[in-house]
Amino acid sequence: MKTPIFDFVKNYNDQNQSRFHMPGHKGVPFLGCEPLDITEIDGADVLYSGDGIINESENNTSKLFGSLKTFYSVEGSSLCIKVMLSALSLKFKNPYVLAARNVHRSFIMACALANVDVDWIYPKNYTHLCSCNIDENDLETAIKNAKRIPDAVYLTSPDYLGNIADISAISKVCKKYGILLLVDNAHGSYLKFLTDSLHPLDLGADMCCDSAHKTLPVLTGGAYLHISKNCDNDYIDVCRRAFKIHSGTSPSYLILQSLDLCNKYLATSFSQELSNCVDNITALKTRLAENGFAIEKSEPLKIVINAALSGYLGTDLCEQLKKYNVIPEFYDQDFIVLMATPQNKDSDFEKLLDALLSIKAKPSIKRETIKPTYHKRVLSLRDAVFSPQEVVSLADSVGRICGAATVACPPAVPVVVSGERITENDIKIMSSYGITHIDVIK
Repeated sequence: MKTPIFDFVKNYNDQNQSRFHMPGHKGVPFLGCEPLDITEIDGADVLYSGDGIINESENNTSKLFGSLKTFYSVEGSSLCIKVMLSALSLKFKNPYVLAARNVHRSFIMACALANVDVDWIYPKNYTHLCSCNIDENDLETAIKNAKRIPDAVYLTSPDYLGNIADISAISKVCKKYGILLLVDNAHGSYLKFLTDSLHPLDLGADMCCDSAHKTLPVLTGGAYLHISKNCDNDYIDVCRRAFKIHSGTSPSYLILQSLDLCNKYLATSFSQELSNCVDNITALKTRLAENGFAIEKSEPLKIVINAALSGYLGTDLCEQLKKYNVIPEFYDQDFIVLMATPQNKDSDFEKLLDALLSIKAKPSIKRETIKPTYHKRVLSLRDAVFSPQEVVSLADSVGRICGAATVACPPAVPVVVSGERITENDIKIMSSYGITHIDVIK
């Protein structure tokens, strides 16, 4: 597979041109990557108005993922989420969305900016901020109880704890009612390349975002917005317009080259390397379970340890792992989440196993589980986000209306959403994530 963006930049750099254009470093190494960092000069194409090398590279990605169109983002899935929600506002008057509650904070901002009305779908068993395991029956009930048929349903899958929604079953409900299915697949770009694809596009999603940098060898900020072949062609122009509304005009050509080069890898050895990596992770999970660690069911590239059932607080177990130079992706009082990819060496897996076997699982401990609150909205997202606000301590925020969704990142899932009233229970959860102050409506 060709790599047009990388080839153009490499050729440009090899010609030893005098750079009387941006960026200001002029290709002189400070970090070391500057010679390959360019701007939109002649021949470099223009992101979101592409008809040259960027368009060619995006089309290569579209073929790999089987999409109608895949757009590149150099601003992560956060930009793609804004585009998906803005696309609704460009297609529908007063767009209305049903969303599973465990959304990333970028969804909140996107809805406020695009003036999208949202109602939440809560699971039957709502036990953790990061997980909202709704099924097709939950969705059917939510649609029947909604104020009107929504224009779209929005899911986060996989979630931070590695749970994957039954996209196929949920998409059938959406199609039954003529509703678009949008998926935040930020953690799951690799799912396309499993032996049996679990990628949302293959399971019935109409649009989804993938943070390529989370599970593929792509620089931080590299992401995809995929439009399904189930969508009308005009969604390409609608999303392109939305990208132009929300994105900057100086894209990182380092990230674009990274996305471009990744195509070649995805088209050749990645699937086999991914399969080998999944086998290593599965074997590691088995060894840990045999040695007393409570391993949660999760997507293939995550290792999720239930800390309390393994005899620890998650925060304490994380500190122990750090002593062995093992750094998790995410931890809280309840869980440790470790993410692996084919770029992890065998020695990484050996170090992790040795560390945990040295730490040793203990008898499970009892601790208070603080379940998230089922909130009622007081103000719309848009009204709350754009209202005058003030910062107060958590202790002084009970009963106040949340202004900005204050979250720990990761997981960047709001405890309280803009426009909701803050409760004592919310204070306990935010305190556990180290949050001490919050923006409230004046």
